[in-house]
Order: sequence, then structure tokens, then C-alpha cells
Amino acid sequence: MDAPSAGYAFEYLIETLNDTSHKKFFNVPRLGGTKYDVLPYSIRVLLEAAVRNCDGFLMKKEDVMNILDWKTKQSNVEVPFFPARVLLQDFTGIPAMVDFAAMREAVKTLGGDPKKVHPACPTDLTVDHSLQIDFNKCAIQNAPNPGGGDLQKAGKLSPLRVQPKKLPCRGQTTCRGSCDSGELGRNSGKFSSQIENTPILCPFHLQPVPEPETVLKNQEVEFGRNRERLQFFKWSSRVFKNVAVIPPGTGMAHQVNLEYLSRVVFEEKDLLFPDSVVGTDSHITMVNGLGILGWGVGGIETEAVMLGLPVSLTLPEVVGCELTGSSNPFVTSIDVVLGITKHLRQVGVAGKFVEFFGSGVSQLSIVDRTTIANMCPEYGAILSFFPVDNVTLKHLEHTGFDKAKLESMEAYLKAVKLFRNEQDNLGEPEYSQVIQINLNSIVPSVSGPKRPQDRVALTDMKSDFQACLNEKVGFKGFQIAAEKQNDIVSIHYEGSDYKLAHGSVVIAAVISCTNNCNPSVMLAAGLLAKKAVEAGLQVKPYIRTSLSPGSGMVTHYLSSSGVLPYLSKLGFEIIGYGCSTCVGNTAPLSEAVLNAVKQGDLVTCGVLSGNKNFEGRLCDCVRANYLASPPLVVAYAIAGTVNIDFQTEPLGTDPTGKNIYLHDIWPSREEVHQIEEEHVVLSMFKALKEKIEMGNKRWNSLEAPDSVLFPWDLKSTYIRCPSFFDKLTKEPVALQPIENAHVLLYLGDSITTDHISPAGSIARSSAAAKYLTNRGLTPREFNSYGARRGNDAVMTRGTFANIKLFNKFIGKPAPKTIHFPSGQTLDVFEAAELYQKEGIPLIILAGKKYGSGNSRDWAAKGPYLLGVKAVLAESYEKIHKDHLIGIGIAPLQFLPGESADSLGLSGRETFSLTFPEELSPGVTLNIKTSTGKVFSVIASFENDVEITLYKHGGLLNFVARKFS
Repeated sequence: MDAPSAGYAFEYLIETLNDTSHKKFFNVPRLGGTKYDVLPYSIRVLLEAAVRNCDGFLMKKEDVMNILDWKTKQSNVEVPFFPARVLLQDFTGIPAMVDFAAMREAVKTLGGDPKKVHPACPTDLTVDHSLQIDFNKCAIQNAPNPGGGDLQKAGKLSPLRVQPKKLPCRGQTTCRGSCDSGELGRNSGKFSSQIENTPILCPFHLQPVPEPETVLKNQEVEFGRNRERLQFFKWSSRVFKNVAVIPPGTGMAHQVNLEYLSRVVFEEKDLLFPDSVVGTDSHITMVNGLGILGWGVGGIETEAVMLGLPVSLTLPEVVGCELTGSSNPFVTSIDVVLGITKHLRQVGVAGKFVEFFGSGVSQLSIVDRTTIANMCPEYGAILSFFPVDNVTLKHLEHTGFDKAKLESMEAYLKAVKLFRNEQDNLGEPEYSQVIQINLNSIVPSVSGPKRPQDRVALTDMKSDFQACLNEKVGFKGFQIAAEKQNDIVSIHYEGSDYKLAHGSVVIAAVISCTNNCNPSVMLAAGLLAKKAVEAGLQVKPYIRTSLSPGSGMVTHYLSSSGVLPYLSKLGFEIIGYGCSTCVGNTAPLSEAVLNAVKQGDLVTCGVLSGNKNFEGRLCDCVRANYLASPPLVVAYAIAGTVNIDFQTEPLGTDPTGKNIYLHDIWPSREEVHQIEEEHVVLSMFKALKEKIEMGNKRWNSLEAPDSVLFPWDLKSTYIRCPSFFDKLTKEPVALQPIENAHVLLYLGDSITTDHISPAGSIARSSAAAKYLTNRGLTPREFNSYGARRGNDAVMTRGTFANIKLFNKFIGKPAPKTIHFPSGQTLDVFEAAELYQKEGIPLIILAGKKYGSGNSRDWAAKGPYLLGVKAVLAESYEKIHKDHLIGIGIAPLQFLPGESADSLGLSGRETFSLTFPEELSPGVTLNIKTSTGKVFSVIASFENDVEITLYKHGGLLNFVARKFS
């Protein structure tokens, strides 16, 4: 094989895998000897990518040696990293692809060839975030969610009733029973007839019946309201090389990544190298549990990777996390996740790699590992890495990996010392820091009521909630007067009377993100539901319940194990495959509940099995949101309140009046593992692969253009050519000073990207709603911000439109600010629009951890289009700071120990600063205010690459100039 064009400097390291194989690889251990042997496994992957891609330009030999010298160079040098592939989901993927389409226009305008604009890196885009819950068991007769699209385009919606159908067994002679959708098979218990809207498999052949009509109805509406976006995605897959689109209804980005897209070891032109991935979904880290290096980055950085540029990162510290012992049988994987999350957050691993080792690791299944890795954004680490071991190989074998491929994979990983085998006794790598976590110390818990890091032991839940009622308003407080804490409001719903109080559960959602990669917790929820139904327990009908699996595989094993009918009986209907409740796409609560909440000023609760629970995220009127494992979500739904002590108080009573406690229906670990072994099988993974490869009828029949340039529809409110390139010149202009800038917003600590970036439904009174109304749309056609991320006009108007945004100028949560020249209190967009008309630049003042939470490129793009030139904060979330630089906003930081308060700033002043001609990383700048005060700040650029991008006006302009 000819040596690859990259890696020429280390061509001498290329070897044949073995005497009988034609496969080649870079034998990187030869480069470093004993230096290599003490490197953390994750750093070894970085080193291999550097060696393989060393071209002397984007990747220099000096970069390779810096990684090899990680022990002394960590935290001190910047290194580039070329991932093997890129993963996009549609909410963040559509602006990336729209930017590519716009870049073609810009390159043509500058005299270049637009056909050259292609992703250079293999890119997969999953359409998974546009699903909304228009239909579920509670809202079965309801019209679709307000904010929906043109339902006439989606076709007539049929009545919701599934009739039992006979399914042929295709002549299998081993069938021991009838494949009748009315028969649930061996595990059906007392329910021998199909519960309405429940998808069923033949229990003997895993032969699926048609999708439940709830799913089909939601998909039907999804295709109708998102037709323009889907046509654009299909155009993108046709005209851009290296782009593959996973159509709607298949599964979530991180779930499909784990089950279908992950290779563990890549093979390209007979060259073997480790799989690695970056993408716009913060849960990319899930694949770290398979020994795949990957993490979430901003949409802007992702676009750079798609264009063949590396990700630049500070050579990270690697924290070794030693797991010892084994967890209590009643502790779920989510308890382990939240326990490790809290421990790592307390230790402080932000901006670092975490790598797991120790005897406890081998006791964790792959699904446990991926669940733990999936939560790493919540404790701030870049990634959480589990090296490949025998457990990994066994998992891959069970999921259908070819035996020959597994053999070459194992041989390769052992040859380059990327395979962990505790029996080898070769010693552990040297880590920057080692922390120990004893799995025996972890107890069942939930997190909330407003942040994922606020973990509460299950035994303390009742007392903690009552304490939250007493505490002043904050992350752990609601400040309810003592005399009102026992208030009860009666409601009449569906012919019966119920009572709501503080702590009443009104939303219970078993959803995606963290749990659906782990069959044990989903099966535990199903088994608990089965025992609850058999004991005569029910869920109150006003509680908005839903079940949104990560992929069809989850439906398969819940069906084949016989537990899905019981979940359905309790109201946990499968509503579709995609992010729904987790991103604020919850169906509206009933008017009776809403009125009761308002009447009693009640702190009602949502319980979900996701990983985000910021206040107001699920529903504006739900003030307390708790993250819990799937079985606990079901348990709290049955209890109807979080204000309960499960140890001493019953969930309810059986038909004879006997008290039923949680321990009476909680499934044992042995029960769960037995069901898991029987039903999480090869056929389920095969079914998902077939579903992806075959697509679906709606997607396959969707028409889309195939022109070189996208034919923008000027009337479209979904897809619009953005204005980022409007003032693009062949060469960058000199850095301009920021003079007499007003403060658009004066914010406090922990401002998340949820506060900044548009998300969820479009409020009828918002600036975005006015824009859409002026274009002839009704509120039913607004759809969500996520669905309209391809329209910069909508997204700019939705920036800082979160109702929970606390602007110190206003003094209460509201998406408002003051336009100081006129003194008017306006929507943030309206104020920014006035400032831009007046030619006044803007800045934002903020406290600590500005931009925390999920990676969202519109959290930077939006402020940029509002006219924000700089953000001045006490500290930043790294991904968001990278975004600010990538779009052309200067990230300024107060000196250590200083803040707006300590400097006596009111935010009503104007601010001016000048950039030096030779801008350097971490340089100190002086800011002068209109009151005469002068103070110093740090320009928070970390390297010369960031400075170069900022000088170009951001990454998009930089890349466009490269093509011109």
C-alpha cells in the first residue's frame, strides 16, 4: 500500500498487522517506548491521530512530540486533533448545513468555485430533534400541539384505534404460538389482550407488528410541519459529498451513533486506526463507553472539521478515576451516573479528560459505561473514556460485529497498546490526578429541583422538598410562606375529582438522553409497571405521561419482554423516537391543572429520566423538575407527588385496601438481568440497522432539488440564507475598537445556553411570533425554535427570549431589557434593533460560568446578529467561549477577584476599549467607561489560532476566504 499523503513524516512506523493480513497500521508505540507506555489511553488515541495526519502544515511534527511528552506539556500547549468523523443532529445540524449552502453563495460572489465547498470529513446527520408530542394517551383526542405546522399538508389524521391483526409467521416451523397481535406471549401475565396503541412483537420470532398509531400520528405531523427542512436536508445529502442523512423516525443522534455508526476501529484503504468523533450534540461522549474518543463541540468548530481542519484543544490534563467495589443490587445505573457526576463535579474536572480504571470497571456493562460517559458534560469534563477491554469485545459480538473484524480489531488494539487487560499486570498509566470512587457508597437518588448537579438521596427526598419550599428563591428554594405550604386545590378532570398540592407530579416522562442506552433501567421501569398494574395501582389521568425511546431497539425489547402493555396501562405510551419533553416539546397540561397551579401558586413537579432539568425547561408552570431513573419516574407518577417518603409511606392500595409500598413492586437485579439476557439480543440491533438502511416511505418519496446552489425561497420561514457573509471581503480588515458601547444585558452567575439560545415553542407574544405573524402564519404554524434554526431572522428574535432570564436592569425574570437612550423597557430583540439603527455597539455583562449547559451555536450567533461585540464575564464555559470567538465576539474576562459589583459598575455606563495591533493570548486590555472609570480585563483568547479566527471576523469568514 502506498503511504498516505498525511503521516509522511512517520511513514517508517507503518507495519502490517500480521503475516496473513494485508491490513496496515501506524505502530505508534515504537515512537515513544517507555514514554508511550505511561500515557493515558485517551492520549494514545490523540497521538495516533497526530502521527497519521502529520503533514507539516495543519499537523506539525512538533505537535506530535508535544502529545508524546504529555506528562510535561499537559495544560501548557495547544494541539490539533483530526477526528475520524462528524455527527450532527438536526437542531444544530441545520444551521451548519445552511452555512455550507450560504458559503457556496459567498465563494461564488468572491469569484471562487462553489463546487469546491464540501465536507472533507465523513459526516452523519440524524433528524431526531424535530419530534413534538402532539398525541399521547392523555391527549389522544386532542388537536396537535399549538405551534404545529400546516396540518392539511400532513394529510388527514385517522381515528386512534388499533385493531388486532393476524401476522404471518412466514412459514417458521419452530413457532410455538400464534403471532396474533392480540396475544402478548409468554410474559404477558394476566393481560392476554392487546392494550390500545401498544406495539407488539411475536414473542417467539421478534416479528414486529405495525408501529403503534401514536407513533405514526406524531411522525405524520412531523413530516407535515417540517417539510421544508427535510427537503433541504435531502438536497444537502445529494450535493455535498461525505454527507449521510439518517431520516426522521429512526432514533436520536447519540443513540444511533452508539448502535449503528460506531466502528471502534476504522478501516480506510486497508489502513486501521481508532474510531473518533466530534459533533454538535453534547452527548457524543456516550461512545466513550465503547472506547471511542469523542466529545461535543460547537457548530462552528464542527463546520471547520467538516472542511478538513482540526479541532484545536489545550493538551488536557487526564484525571484517572479508579472505580472499586460493586454497587448495591437496588441501585440503578442512573444512581451510579449521578453519584459519579456529583463526585467529579466536586473534585473539579472541567476542561479535562476523565479516564476510568480499576476493578470496578469490569463489573460495569457497556451500557452502564455509556450511561456514565453520556453524563460527562454535566460534570464539565471534555470526555469520559473507558478503554476497550474484553467486556467491550463481548458486547460488540452480541451486537452483530463480524467475527473476522473483531479478530483484526483485537489484534490491532493490542498491537498499539489500546486494549486494557487487567490480568496483564503491566501497571496503570500515569495520570494528572487520581480519584477513587467506591461503588458500594452510592445510594439511590434523584437530582433537582432545578439543576442536574443537585443530587438528593431517595431517603431524603421528602425532607429536601419541604426544605426547598422554605428556602428563599434560588437553585434550591421556592420561598413559599409556611401557612401556604399545606394548601390544597381541588380539580375536576374527566369526570372525577382530584387534589393538587405543592409537590404534585404533573409531568412524568421516560425519555431519551441518558437512559435508553441502558436496557436494565428501561426494563426495570417496565417490570415495576407490571407489578404495579398487577397490584391494582394506577396513575392519575391528569399527569402528562410519555415514553420516548432512543431508538426502535428499545421498543423491541420492551415489547418482546412483555412489559410494554403495563407501561401503556399506566399512561406511558410510546409517543415517537426523538427529543421531546427533554427539549421543552411537552404537550400542554390540561386547563384544569393550569388553573389549579395558578390559583394556589403551587410548586408542581415534573419527573423525567433525562439529564437536564433547568427551571421552566419542561413547562413554564412547572417550577420543580427532578431527574430520576426510569423506574423511579414510574413510581413517582403512581404516587402522584414527590412529597413522599417511600420507606414509610405507601404508593397506594390494592383492591382489598392493603397498602402497597415501593419495595413491594421494585424488581430485583436478578429479575432485570434475566430479562435483559433474554431480550436484548442481536436481532434488535439488526432491526435498527435495517430500519436505517431502508429509510421510510415518507423520506424515500420526498422530492428535493439537486442544483449546485440551493434555490432559496424568499417566502420561506424555515430556510433562509444567513447574513454572516454579507460584508465579507477578500482580505480581513484591521481590528476595530469598541467605542461607547451600551450594555444590552446585565446578567448574574450560571447563565446557561438555554437562557441565551432560542429553544422550545415560540411564545405568541414574542418578537419571533410577531415576525412569523407578519408573514401570514398562525400560532398553530409557528412550530418550535429548533425547527426554525435555518432561519436567522427567527433565531435572532428568539435570542435571550427565555422567560426565566434574569436581567438585573429589570429586577425579575423576563426576556426584557432597557434601551437606555430612550429609557424604554423592550423585548431584548427590539432594544438591540434600535441600538443597531442608531449605530451603537453592544456588550453583555455577566458573572461566573457564562454559557454553561449544552453546546449551542446560536447562543453565539444570536448575540452576534443582535450587534453584541463583546461579552465581559467572570468566567466562561469553554465550549461557549470557543463559540463566541468562532463567530467574532470578543470574550473578555474580569481580573481574578473582580466583578461588575466589586468595580461599582451599574451597567448603565457606556464602555470603550481598543485592541492592540499585535493581539496575543491572554493579553490585558483597558476599558474606559463614560463615568471616567478605567479598569483592566483579560482578552480570553487561548492561542494564536483563536486570535487569527477573531481577526477574520470568525471561523465562517476565515474558511470562506480559504475557498475564494
